[in-house]
Amino acid sequence: MPTTADSHSIREADFWNRAAPSYAKSRIKDLPGYERTLARTRELLDRSATVLELGCGTGSTALRLAPSIGHITGTDISREMISLADARKAAAGCTNTTFTVTDERCAPWPDQRFDAVLAFNLLHLVRDRPALLQSVGRVLKPGGLFITKTPCLSEMNAIIRFAIPLMRLIGKAPYLSFFTAADLASEVAERGFSIIEKARHGSGQKDFRVFIAARKAEHS
Repeated sequence: MPTTADSHSIREADFWNRAAPSYAKSRIKDLPGYERTLARTRELLDRSATVLELGCGTGSTALRLAPSIGHITGTDISREMISLADARKAAAGCTNTTFTVTDERCAPWPDQRFDAVLAFNLLHLVRDRPALLQSVGRVLKPGGLFITKTPCLSEMNAIIRFAIPLMRLIGKAPYLSFFTAADLASEVAERGFSIIEKARHGSGQKDFRVFIAARKAEHS
């Protein structure tokens, strides 16, 4: 019998399966900010790094980073997203990228498997962030990096914050969690990571997407 967590995962996967075609066609709203995030991530990753990206969507970021690292595995709960990612991978002829369907945690992989774990535009969609962060710490090698760029919905305009629950009620939005950049940084630090960078890469005066890079301890 499915657990409550399983039911939540099924509903979220269904939402993103339906959204995948339109998501694939959507344009990045702040392209310069996205490019700054990519550039900084490349600087932080070693050329030989083995990387896991959680919530990879249609694979755009993984494919952009792939030429600069050893190998990247992209995961998503949506089979439709992964299908589109595989098609993009084939079109690009990318040989050091793997896409697979799984939940947002790192359960399929052994301990200390990756040099870095990425989570872009994901953590505000996760119901149990402490569990996810614990999972990230498990699969990272000692000294490995966790890099995230996350919308902090508590910092958004009050009208938008009010509208989001209404959108969820009518099936127009997935589960969303509200927190500030300070809240998120505290959560990451509480799971044993040392935060080495916290920044905003957006082009506008107000950017509610915080970029955080954190390092797992060299010794547990």
